[in-house]
Amino acid sequence: MPSSTGPSIDTITEGGRVTQVGEGQEAEETAPSVMTFGAPTAGELLAERYELVEHINNDSAGRLVWRGVDVVLRRPVAVVLRYPGGDSATEMLQAAVAASRVIHPNLVGVYDAIDEADRAYVVREWVDGQSLRELVTADGPLDPARATAVGSAVASALAAVHATGMVHGNVHPGTAMISDDGRVVLADARTDGEDSQENDIRAVGGVLYFALTGHWPHGEAPLHGATAGHGRAALPDAVRDASGAIAAPRQVRAGVPAYLDDLTMDLLDPEITPPSSDVLAAELNRLDVPADEHFLAQAGPLRFTADSGDEPSPLAATGGRRVALGIAGLLAVALVGLLVGISMLGGDDKKPDTQQVASPSGSPAPSDGSSPATAPTRTLTIQDVRIIDPKGDRRELRNAEKVIDGNEDEGWETATYNRANFGNLKPGMGVWIDLGSPHTVKSVQAVLSATGASAQLLAGAADFESTSAGDKQLVASYQKNPIGQPFEEHDGTKMTFDGFDPEKQYRYLLFWITELPQKDSGSGYKLGVQEITVAGS
Repeated sequence: MPSSTGPSIDTITEGGRVTQVGEGQEAEETAPSVMTFGAPTAGELLAERYELVEHINNDSAGRLVWRGVDVVLRRPVAVVLRYPGGDSATEMLQAAVAASRVIHPNLVGVYDAIDEADRAYVVREWVDGQSLRELVTADGPLDPARATAVGSAVASALAAVHATGMVHGNVHPGTAMISDDGRVVLADARTDGEDSQENDIRAVGGVLYFALTGHWPHGEAPLHGATAGHGRAALPDAVRDASGAIAAPRQVRAGVPAYLDDLTMDLLDPEITPPSSDVLAAELNRLDVPADEHFLAQAGPLRFTADSGDEPSPLAATGGRRVALGIAGLLAVALVGLLVGISMLGGDDKKPDTQQVASPSGSPAPSDGSSPATAPTRTLTIQDVRIIDPKGDRRELRNAEKVIDGNEDEGWETATYNRANFGNLKPGMGVWIDLGSPHTVKSVQAVLSATGASAQLLAGAADFESTSAGDKQLVASYQKNPIGQPFEEHDGTKMTFDGFDPEKQYRYLLFWITELPQKDSGSGYKLGVQEITVAGS
């Protein structure tokens, strides 16, 4: 039987067309030939659903990559076949199963995984676009705004992966993919246990460095199972001094803002402890805006450790970053002194309001002279929750409190309907959330009872009366403020929304369900919301 799985693909460009080439481990020299079992052919129908259309390429693990069509949902897919199946396909299938536990807009989607003994295959999302490696190789380094956007998307994907306790283990320019519509997705997670979440986070620094310079800072052979001619071909090494220390992006090319240079080098410095992936994602999301060089030039740096005055690491681009911060600090002190002098000359015996003096990062300086700090991301307390049902008979409103009780085994559920669209009786149902007061929100995660649901996250500025009429007004108001991209018929039980405006604060949110999955018994459509959590500060 087919089993639902998750994202794990890489891409390379061939003749102007993206090819969905995985970057798994090297194939064993003794791996049987495909011809031993019979090669797939165009027009062949797999699992009575997936039609093979075109053989795209073979990857470095000996797998065949085909473009196909899901004849049921009528959508393009990538089909990755491994000959034979069974034990030899375990790593591929385990990677797919592990990745299926995380659903996120910045992760490649996977639709199916099947083992037929003589062969095994994974059906994945087809992404029209190219990898970051191919993009930079063809067009040169990215501008700072675009590099920040890529880093933001990769960090957000890792935050979702790490929230489950898993490790991606394969973050590099070949697995960061940019679709033709601008979507950035991370692909090809590994399951061999050779990596850590910290290495994932440091790899974001490598991705930023490559995007800004066109060089890879982790040596000439940074990629597992590198094979010339495939997606894991070696990347150009970073510029280094005689001691082996890498040059900072600003030393390689002009126009890189100091804050982005600092952030990238901090992530690569082994003597500086990196932040968690969710904190890094939040900071990059804050900086991820349309290409506005003025904003980029004024943005404050992200510092992971206090400036202790200790000798900097050789990988920290010598002492330039600390000297820059020291000079900025002296300028701030001089400005305070100037204001005090003006006040005294003017005969005003009132103390100057030093709280309004800008710090080097552009934010008001604290009155006690300490450096401003970004509030840490945490799980926010949900103060109130209720079910929104604008066209129902109000019989499905019980047990809303179970979606925030910390127990994923219990939750609120809908009634059973005869169609996925709530029997064509209502536009949807939702879970309304009140955080009690406005907060900076980083992400919202919903844990569901089944796969195949469609939903979106909405935000509002006010509460409404808990009646059918009030719910109708609430939905109409909140639909003007969608957060991130909606999920449609997703093959997973977790949905993570992280498209929040870092400059805004939120109090009221609505997890809005528009389509229900079919019950395992096949008799009707129903969904349970097991748990909802909100991360922010």
